[in-house]
Amino acid sequence: MEPGHWPSEHSDALRDNFLKGISYAEIGRRINARFGTAYTRSAVAGRAKRLGLVAPERVTSPSIVPSLPGETGLLSPRRPALNLPPKSALKPARAKLRCVGVQPRLVQLVDLAPADCRYPYGGDKDGEELAFCGHPRQPASSYCAPHARLTRRSGAASARVAGPVVLRLVSAA
Repeated sequence: MEPGHWPSEHSDALRDNFLKGISYAEIGRRINARFGTAYTRSAVAGRAKRLGLVAPERVTSPSIVPSLPGETGLLSPRRPALNLPPKSALKPARAKLRCVGVQPRLVQLVDLAPADCRYPYGGDKDGEELAFCGHPRQPASSYCAPHARLTRRSGAASARVAGPVVLRLVSAA
């Protein structure tokens, strides 16, 4: 027998059993026993769909949660499989590095002195240039006191000791 080809006797048996309300798996077993075939439940369901036989809607089991006053019926309403947030919440957030307690001087990299705080500000995709806090930095840190507290984990000492940074400007001539 060709896969996908059902003789008319098999289709008639499917139709008769379907109208009796028998499940696809049981219909497959009955047809296989009667005609010596090897139809699966999925093959029976697919053939029933192609024949235009529509399965009755599934009945959900009653909820084990007691209904609230004013609710009618024993069956719980159908709920979506996942509670996804709205699409607007899935967009990446654009956050700028800011600290409430510090009014940055916004010093450019070329103007940054060795003792200035190196906490970055700006430099996003909109063409805003990168600037730095510029306040006096703490000893053994690259940041001023408020920014040093932001960048350190709860009480953990810095693994790196800040040292002098030498910047060299190279012109592309």
